[in-house]
Amino acid sequence: LQVFDAEGKDVTPHPLFHSDSNAVAPRQGELLASSAHFGAAGSALQRNSLSHKFWLLIVTTLLEFVCRLFNFEQKMLLTSYNFSDVQEEIKEELSEEDLDRRVDIYLVETETIWMLDMPSVAVSVESEDAGRVLERNKIYVDICKNRPGNDRFVDKMMQTINGAAKNKEVQCDKIIMEDKGVTVTSWDLFDSFNVLEIKPTAKAEGSRATTGKSSEAHPTNEHIRTLSVSSDRGNSSTTSSITVSESAVLTSFHEEEEGHAEAILTSENFQQDLFFMERILMENIFQPKLAAYRQFPVLIDPDVTSDTNGTVAAMKEAKQKKHIQEKKEEQKEAFIDPSILSDVNKALEEIAPPRLERLWSYICDLTNSHSVSSMAWSKVNPDLLAVGYGAFDFKEQKKGLACCWSLKNPTWPERIFQCEHGVTALDFSMASPNLLAVGMYNGSVAIYDVRSCDGAALLDSSESSNKHTGPVWQLRWVEQDRGTTGDGKKERLICISADGRITEWLIQKRLDCTDLMKIKRTESEKKKLPGEKERKSEALISQQAAGMCFDFHPKDTNFYLAGTEEGHIHKCSCSGNEQFLQTYRGHKAPVYKVAWNPFSTDMFLSCSADWSIILWHQDSQTPMLTFTSTTAFVYDIMWSPKSAFIFAAANESGVEIWDLSVSILNPVISCCASPREKCTSVLFATNTDCLLVGDSRGEVSVFELQNLAAPSSDKVQFSR
Repeated sequence: LQVFDAEGKDVTPHPLFHSDSNAVAPRQGELLASSAHFGAAGSALQRNSLSHKFWLLIVTTLLEFVCRLFNFEQKMLLTSYNFSDVQEEIKEELSEEDLDRRVDIYLVETETIWMLDMPSVAVSVESEDAGRVLERNKIYVDICKNRPGNDRFVDKMMQTINGAAKNKEVQCDKIIMEDKGVTVTSWDLFDSFNVLEIKPTAKAEGSRATTGKSSEAHPTNEHIRTLSVSSDRGNSSTTSSITVSESAVLTSFHEEEEGHAEAILTSENFQQDLFFMERILMENIFQPKLAAYRQFPVLIDPDVTSDTNGTVAAMKEAKQKKHIQEKKEEQKEAFIDPSILSDVNKALEEIAPPRLERLWSYICDLTNSHSVSSMAWSKVNPDLLAVGYGAFDFKEQKKGLACCWSLKNPTWPERIFQCEHGVTALDFSMASPNLLAVGMYNGSVAIYDVRSCDGAALLDSSESSNKHTGPVWQLRWVEQDRGTTGDGKKERLICISADGRITEWLIQKRLDCTDLMKIKRTESEKKKLPGEKERKSEALISQQAAGMCFDFHPKDTNFYLAGTEEGHIHKCSCSGNEQFLQTYRGHKAPVYKVAWNPFSTDMFLSCSADWSIILWHQDSQTPMLTFTSTTAFVYDIMWSPKSAFIFAAANESGVEIWDLSVSILNPVISCCASPREKCTSVLFATNTDCLLVGDSRGEVSVFELQNLAAPSSDKVQFSR
C-alpha cells in the first residue's frame, strides 16, 4: 500500500515499530503483568499469526484516520489492492478460530521532544537541588562580605566606545519677540532689593540687564525681578522697563514661610516652651486670685489705679482680714476676760458675715454644655483636679469627658480623655497617684494614666464578663486595713451601679470584678391601722434595687453604707454579701449621696431627691436631724475637712453651706445658681478654705469661704 500526493511524491507513512524476527516472544504471564502497569507510554503493535490481508486492513484503516486528522485535500492514490475486495477476501478466508484468537497490543514510551526549554532562575524548596542552590547562595554572600579590603579584588576602569552622535532637525513655530515697558519707580526698586535681602540664597543668575531693541521673555528665576532697559531705534529718548513677577514671588515666599512656621509650631521644644510660657502668663493674670486661694498676701502693682479683675477688691479683703486678726491678737495680749473676748469676736463676725467670694472657674470650649458629674483631687498633688463630664438623664446622653485641671492654668485642662459614654464617677488612686479610674453611664470602668499624653485607656472593662449592666453612679479607691503588723497595704477599687451590684475590681492584665454585695429590695414598713385587713404583698418586678451611692467608714473600712433608689440606706460588711447589718429608712426618693463625718465617725449625712438632708447616727435607725431649706433635688453633699459642724450641699437652685454650731434651721451661706443652671457637685479644697462647685453648664467655679470661723471642738454633741 502506497500513498502519493498531487505532485506524485511518495508520502506513505512508515511503521513506528519493526519486529525483530530473532526476538523471543514473551510469555503470556509476562504480557498480563505488563498490561496491568498501564502508563508505560508509547504505542506499538505486534502480530500473532494473523494473515497478511487482515494486517493490511488494519494499516489502511489507520492511514485513512491519519489523512482525516491532518485534513489532506489531495486524493490518495491507492494501488495494488481494493479495500472492498480485501474485506470480502478476509471475511471469506478468516475462520472462527482466527476471529476468537487473542491479539495483544503494547504501549511503549517514546522519547520526549522539547519544543522550548527555558531554565528557571528560581528553585523550589522541595526540589532535590534546593540544598545545593542554598549552599551556592551562602558562598556568594560570604564572598560579597569579604570583598571590601581584600587584595584579591581589584577595581579597574576602562573606556568604551561611545555611540555615534546624530543630529536631528525639528521645525517649530517662529519665536515671537515683543517689546514691553513699564516705568520704574523708587518703591519698585526698594521692593526688589527687599526681596533680595529676604532671600539671600536665591540664585543671582536670574537677574540680568540687557540693552537692545527687544528682549525675549525668558525669566530664569521667578524669585528675583528682572530689570531690562530697551531703547527705541527711531527715538532718542530711552525708556526704562521692568518685568516683575510679583505674584510668583509672593506665592513662593508665602508657601516657604508657611512651611517654616508649621515646622516650628509642631516642634517638641517649641511646644514645651509655649507650655511654660502659658503657665507664666496665667500666673501673672490670676495672681491675686491664686494668692487669695492659697491665703497668701496679694501683691499689687503700685501703678495700677483701676480695679482690674477684682485686684483692688481682693486687696481690701486682705486688709480687712489682717485688721481683724490684729485686733484679736491685741485682745489676747491685753489679758481681756474670755467672756468679753468671745463677745468681741461675735461682734466682729457680725460686722463681716460669712460669704462666698468667687475667684475663677474651670471651663473651656470642650467642656461647655457638658454637665459636671463628679470631681476628685489628686492624693499627692493638691493642685491637680479631675473633673468628669456626663449627663444624668437617659435622653440627654452624649460622649463624655474626663479632664485634669491645674491651678497653674485655669483656662485649659492639662489632660483630656475622650470617652464614648458619659462620665458619671471618677477618683484618683493613693498607691499609684498617676492612675485615674473612670466610671461611665453604660456600666463600663476604665483606668487612665495621667502621665501619658495619649488619650487611650490603660485598662478597660469592656472585655470583662462580669461588667455592670447599668450606670456606675459612684467609684472610689479604698485602702484596706493594714492589720496588726502594718504589712500588706493595698488598695481596692469599689463601684456601685444601677444594676444593684457593689463590685470590687481586680487590676491585673485586664479588669475583672467580684461582687461584694447584691442589693435586694426590701419591703417598706407601714403601720397597720386599727381594723385594717392585711394586704397581700405586691410582686416585685426586680429582686435587686438600684444602687446610687456608697461611703466606707473612715476608721474601719470593713463597713460601708450604700444608698439605693428606693430611698433606703443599708449598712453592709465586706465579710458577708448576703444580708445587711442595718437599714435606715427616712427618705422617700432616691438617695444621691451618703457621707461619714470625718471627725465624729458615728455620724453620717445623706441627701435625696425628696429635697431633704438627714443627719444619722449609726446606732439609731431614726433620723436625728432633717434639713430642708428649698424645694429642690439635693444632688451632692460633703463634710468640711476642717470642721465637724460644717458641710456643703448642692441642689438644683444653688449651693448651701451649713454650720451646725450656728444654726440647724437655715444655712449660713446660700448662693443661688444662674437661671437654667443646676449645681450638681461640690468639693472642698484639701489645704485651703475654698469650695468648688460644678454645674450643669460644664463650669467648675472656685469660691473662697470668707468669715466662716471653725469651732474649736472637733466632736459634735447632739441632744434630742
